Amino acid sequence: MIEIDNVVGFNQNETLKMVAEAAKEFSEQYIRPYVMEWDEKQHFPAEVLRKAGSLGFMGVLIPEIYGGSGMGYHEYIKIIEEIAKVDPSIGLSVAAHNSLATQHIYLFGNEEQKLRWLPKLAAGEWIGAWGLTEQGTGSDAKGMNATARKEGDHWVLNGTKNFITHGKSCDVAVVIFRDGKKGDSHGMTSFVIEQGTPGFSAGKVENKLGMRASETAELVFDNCIVPDSNRLGAVGDGFIQSMKILDGGRISIAALSLGVAKGAFEASVKYSKEREQFGKPIGSFQGIGFKLAQMATEIEAATLLTHKAGEEKNQEKNVTQIGAMAKLFASEVCVKTANEAVQIHGGYGFTKDYPVEKFLRDSKLCTIGEGTSEIQKVVISRNLLKK
Repeated sequence: MIEIDNVVGFNQNETLKMVAEAAKEFSEQYIRPYVMEWDEKQHFPAEVLRKAGSLGFMGVLIPEIYGGSGMGYHEYIKIIEEIAKVDPSIGLSVAAHNSLATQHIYLFGNEEQKLRWLPKLAAGEWIGAWGLTEQGTGSDAKGMNATARKEGDHWVLNGTKNFITHGKSCDVAVVIFRDGKKGDSHGMTSFVIEQGTPGFSAGKVENKLGMRASETAELVFDNCIVPDSNRLGAVGDGFIQSMKILDGGRISIAALSLGVAKGAFEASVKYSKEREQFGKPIGSFQGIGFKLAQMATEIEAATLLTHKAGEEKNQEKNVTQIGAMAKLFASEVCVKTANEAVQIHGGYGFTKDYPVEKFLRDSKLCTIGEGTSEIQKVVISRNLLKK
């Protein structure tokens, strides 16, 4: 694959290569030997995320003053991509920690809150979770049922959030509750809740098709009391904050999709050179060669689109549309590439002896998490029609 040297406004290629190499070495040493074991047991290796934190991968976008790495989105995209090429589950967990919980506190917390929570999150000492989705309100976040009621100088939280990455193992969660009328975009507020807070617990841990080493669980709040000092931003701003967080989060899922696609593609190239039929490597046959050519072309396009979104995010531009485009295109390419990878491997692609069956299982979440492909099209079309 060609490098992204010509992305407009991006000239940090040596830095990017160093970051990519560090993420690759980390993945090879601490992740690859255990990929299938974690997948089979649906084990969430929290200790690996803490190791990632020691290398600066858990606070990539956080300034050094708060204990972060102080890097930008190009580096962040590359880190997620390199980890996901080895195990998309761990890539997902690193992405969710960085772009959701940690980023929400950084963007909307006051100085005291940033100094209180960000250093531990950026170091990987604490693992973050982010709660917006509920059982009946996947794409309709404004219809949430979880409520926050103000009582004096504290809030009483009730309700359940589901499909939450690190819902059981998190040390701290950023969660959005409704404190106004259902459907009111200015009737929701964000709070930070630490593990061990009375009334805060984990519910069901999901048994998933893919991304099985990334924990997904319910967050349960039963008369959970938190002080007003744990509120992020103004009362009623929770939904607006969430939409801004998802703009950046979609770039994360695009990066994750690139990692899955590139991992499946590289496995396919390797297999196509090694596997022989009729006395020739199967890659020499046009049917296989054309598949590889199409995969490579679409991955390249997804890479450039994702880094374009990252560049605009670095420049603090509005990335609602470009982020949705990157997420939509990269995630769909990811699923298509993984599917073709299994086809290239033939019967072996359907076994766990080769990595492509796992890439296929993992790939599908990329078209669902942070907003489905259909929701991305809604976001894109609405932005187009506003112009």
